[in-house]
Amino acid sequence: MRAFDIPAAATCPVKFVKDTVIVVFGASGDLAKKKTFPALFGLFREGYLDPSTKIIGYARSQLTHSELRAHIEPHLGKPNGKEVDDPKAEQFFQMVSYISGAYDKDEGYVTLRDHIEQFEHERDVETPHRLFYFALPPNVFLSVAKQIKKLVYAENGLTRVIVEKPFGRDLESARKLQNELGPLFSEEEIYRIDHYLGKELVKNLTMLRFGNQFLNASWNKENLQSVQISFKEPFGTEGRGGYFDNIGIIRDVMQNHLLQILTLVTMERPQSFDAEAIRDEKVKVLKAVQPIDVNNILVGQYGKSEDGTKPSYLDDETVDPNSKCITFAALNFNIDNERWRGVPIMMRAGKALNEGKVEIRLQFKKSYGVFADIPNNELVIRVQPNAAVYMKFNAKTPGLSNESQVTDLDLTYSSRYKNFWIPEAYEVLIRDALLGDHSNFVRDDELDVSWRLFTPLLNYLEGPDAPTPEIYPYGTRSPAGLREYMKKHNYVLHSKNNSYSWPVTTPTTSPK
Repeated sequence: MRAFDIPAAATCPVKFVKDTVIVVFGASGDLAKKKTFPALFGLFREGYLDPSTKIIGYARSQLTHSELRAHIEPHLGKPNGKEVDDPKAEQFFQMVSYISGAYDKDEGYVTLRDHIEQFEHERDVETPHRLFYFALPPNVFLSVAKQIKKLVYAENGLTRVIVEKPFGRDLESARKLQNELGPLFSEEEIYRIDHYLGKELVKNLTMLRFGNQFLNASWNKENLQSVQISFKEPFGTEGRGGYFDNIGIIRDVMQNHLLQILTLVTMERPQSFDAEAIRDEKVKVLKAVQPIDVNNILVGQYGKSEDGTKPSYLDDETVDPNSKCITFAALNFNIDNERWRGVPIMMRAGKALNEGKVEIRLQFKKSYGVFADIPNNELVIRVQPNAAVYMKFNAKTPGLSNESQVTDLDLTYSSRYKNFWIPEAYEVLIRDALLGDHSNFVRDDELDVSWRLFTPLLNYLEGPDAPTPEIYPYGTRSPAGLREYMKKHNYVLHSKNNSYSWPVTTPTTSPK
């Protein structure tokens, strides 16, 4: 095989953790049904979860094993949207059991403890390994954590706890949660999951930057004009406005998902692949981010679609009719260090826009002299949908013309890696937790720094002097003010929609 040939399948060595007990709290809820159990099944189907694993669902709902299976099975599937693999599914559900119990009373946990100990006794387990997944609302985190510590903690083995976001709603509540969990579990035992850290293109950022010298050498203020991290959803709150009204787009995706991307885009090279080396660099760059200027933001809220078929945010009956809740925000970040000083880093996110997309866009500075008028180069990393990395660059139009055209160097995963199993984010992160790898989880000091950065902004946006958000039509590309905001922060738009198409050329004969 030549060095540049693509192998038929991934070569990641399979590591098994045998006789592990995985308890999914909130097993009857949407998160467990749509994400946690499908991720566990995906790992099992692909050979990354040992058949000796015991999976126990725990929730308040009274469910039989058959009812739990019926609840979960429609969400299990093979890669590329194929039907469920029945033999594998049958084997998987033989590994699963269910216990009904309250989250704040001993009885259910005593039953759970007996169930776990019976399994470990039958398997002759000397060093128990127990993983507890909190697919739960934050208001019951502490109750469940206390009961785990009291009744089902692996005293002579390994206990690991996966906690879902939100990790608080501001600095004070995040610290309170940490102070409550801290006495119960060590930092090594806690895995704060942000599923964006498990996405393939996000995981590839470190390799892309530091494994390619031609990119790493230009990844700095000398060469980059601006950086954008954008998140777009094509739908609104769809009847969940009452919930979203207390969250807003900044808490929903910016303080967590997009900030994680920002740290990986801007951190310095880690000394090793050790989890703490990576997380040290993320914290270091976060500490260099300057306070967010509340006078340098763009906020919006979606209104009715231009054709009147889609409702405005305020049309949702669960929303306060006077709500100033932010459904779109654009923020600028300034990092005061040698690599990034003076480079505007813009983060933007919005609901009810024209498409669903998450991407990172690095725009390089302009060329000079005879090429001063050609478009800026751009490196684009599309996280979703249809994961891809491509470089927009300039080339001469073929033939006798001296005109330039924009073309690309393109790595689209769906065409380049057709025979690879690319795991879903939750599959990646659950496997990491099983193996004790913290690299792609949020550390306590990182969480603290991130909330320190965002809390003053949130206090302003939710305070008495909160600005009135710009109304933008449901289904539009963005609020009207975004174009000017992007221009203000050094992003150059070269066409109306900043896109290009492959040129169509007609062959001609040479003149005689």
